[in-house]
Amino acid sequence: MKTAPKHNNKGSPPIESPCAIGFRAHSGWSALVILAGPLRAPVVIERTRIELIDPAIAGSKQPFHRARELGLKAGAKHVERCTEKAKELAEQSVRGAVRFSLEKGHRVAAAGIILGSGRPLPDFESILASHPLLHTAEGQLFRDVLADAAQRCGLPITGVKERELFEQAEAWLRLPASQLQDRLNAMGKIVGSPWRQDEKYSALVAWMALADASR
Repeated sequence: MKTAPKHNNKGSPPIESPCAIGFRAHSGWSALVILAGPLRAPVVIERTRIELIDPAIAGSKQPFHRARELGLKAGAKHVERCTEKAKELAEQSVRGAVRFSLEKGHRVAAAGIILGSGRPLPDFESILASHPLLHTAEGQLFRDVLADAAQRCGLPITGVKERELFEQAEAWLRLPASQLQDRLNAMGKIVGSPWRQDEKYSALVAWMALADASR
């Protein structure tokens, strides 16, 4: 016997199926894609770019680069200020994505985040002394604030290293990489431009998060 669809208390549409949010972060911003079931053939219900910096804070796009110019003490305060603002903006964006999904009749079940190499960072002073580590630390900062925002919104997080993305996706989704590429390209034809690597990878990690949540 079929049961009546559930509605929330505010009269929103019935909850049709779960969905997941995927992120691929950059310095100061992130691609965001929301993917909804069915799991074997999910569809994109939203794709956008979210900002993670306040332009009024000088050097907030590359906070560790700016910190090196300021010195250890002032630099540490600058990074802390940028991090707190990024956390605030990330949480606003995730909560907005959750509301949008509910309006479309979907419940956000999880979030997926493309990760870096996973190598632990050294102390703050050592980071400021190495130009490559400045970039590494900034990438980690913006990925961390997205993970923090998802946790604050009660979403389980699936993190996948970028270099392992398709290898892991093959195992999780039980589809060869060539078919995954075809599916991602087909999604792009439906939603239109922009549909670059950022959106594709965000969609794929959202798909993996959706699969993980369904287990």
